[in-house]
Amino acid sequence: MSKGHELRKLIEADEILICPGVYDGYSARLAAQSGFRTAVVSGAGVSECHLGWADKGIMGYEENVRVCRALAECSDDLLLQGDADTGYGNAVNVHFVVRGFESAGLAAVMIEDQVWPKRCGHLQGKSVIPADEMVDKVKAAVDARRDPGFVIKARTDAAGPIGLQEAIDRLNLYAEAGADVLFADALMSEEDIIAVAKSVPKPLSVNMGLGLLFRGTTPLIHPKRLQEIGVAMVSYPRLLSTGAMRGMANAMDAFQEMLAGDEPVSRPDLLMPFKDLNALMGIETLDALEDRYAADRAEN
Repeated sequence: MSKGHELRKLIEADEILICPGVYDGYSARLAAQSGFRTAVVSGAGVSECHLGWADKGIMGYEENVRVCRALAECSDDLLLQGDADTGYGNAVNVHFVVRGFESAGLAAVMIEDQVWPKRCGHLQGKSVIPADEMVDKVKAAVDARRDPGFVIKARTDAAGPIGLQEAIDRLNLYAEAGADVLFADALMSEEDIIAVAKSVPKPLSVNMGLGLLFRGTTPLIHPKRLQEIGVAMVSYPRLLSTGAMRGMANAMDAFQEMLAGDEPVSRPDLLMPFKDLNALMGIETLDALEDRYAADRAEN
């Protein structure tokens, strides 16, 4: 069974599919170690972590798919879902972008209907392309996949700039064009999510933050409640990246405290033990390979 078909089974299950966001080797391995079967590769996380720039269209296709390929290779059991932004051009570009993400070892890819350069869905100032242009992109994405199981997610950002009904209408058009999963980003209330879930014919995905991460847009709703109101998938794209940043900031504060004083500062509560870090990052596999080839040399 292909990764895409495995992901489809999880999406179609009665229980809501919970998808943490990953963006580098640490986060991908941590998600897999924690027992998650799938994760979304956060475009924002990749841009911030690998390029050092906020999610406002700085990252291009090549950097994005390069990171996705590396994550797929180091976490083979994790069904990764890519974030291809707007498809980096028109429907022709989308054709090649989808093939690139599928070839990189992913199970799904998402295309959104923002104007390029896009921005994080929870930032102000978003604009969307005409619906018929996005329909062409969805059709191109569906036609481009080699594996019919590879999942195509179609996202609309229309709720904020144009209105909820426009977002619903667009999602129905994208479903008709062949999208497998529909994603309405930055909905403003639980009532909005209910309205969308009742009005679309394909599995619905939404984003969630924790605390005030997406303040001013989507409220924080527990997965059990989302399941009750008809949501099939929920993503937490910024959970690990913002948590990691908070941890790094705390560690930097402790480091600055030590430099400002005369004595070393020990803060094991801020650190992962070296042994645990190496275990997370696959050192047992590397040791086994080293032993195998060292043994081969000894026999010769």
